[in-house]
Amino acid sequence: MTHQSDQELINSYLIGTHSSIETLIRRHKRKLLTYIYLNVKDRHLAEDLFQDTFIKVINTLRSGNYNDEGKFLPWMMRIAHNLIIDHYRKSNRIPVVENDNDYDIFNTIRIYDECAEEKMITEQIHKDVKKLLDLLPGEQREVIIMRHFADMSFKEIAEQTNVSINTALGRMRYALINLRKLVKEKDIILTM
Repeated sequence: MTHQSDQELINSYLIGTHSSIETLIRRHKRKLLTYIYLNVKDRHLAEDLFQDTFIKVINTLRSGNYNDEGKFLPWMMRIAHNLIIDHYRKSNRIPVVENDNDYDIFNTIRIYDECAEEKMITEQIHKDVKKLLDLLPGEQREVIIMRHFADMSFKEIAEQTNVSINTALGRMRYALINLRKLVKEKDIILTM
């Protein structure tokens, strides 16, 4: 089977091929769920908002109101972003960035069968990187997470954060410079 574009899958879904929407959900689940989780810091809430996002996506597609041809993922992420804002308006809370012991972003990284020593080293590196990320300014931390853990392009990051691509690239550059400084200051070895 050839790889279908998002738009081809949408068109296929609209003419009755319901498996097409499942393909779209699988294709974008990791990026979307990671983005939501990074904003709400609660795994169960993130899963609920993920489902709400796809319900809204499906309803919009069925009603014929989708017109962002070629920009399906950014459109979906805007829907998720708006649902997150709605959630916080309803609950009258501001999101707090904390580490939730139930969910760890580093668990989404594929770790292949390693010997016990390699696993211990990898776990220590992840702990060190998390500590370093917490020391970065919020905008720099956000671009690192979106780029390296949510696997978003700089164009997607720019659209999601409402900045230019150059600003997103600049934030990444300064984040990496700051991380290098922090590694030297903390005398941390981040090699495998």
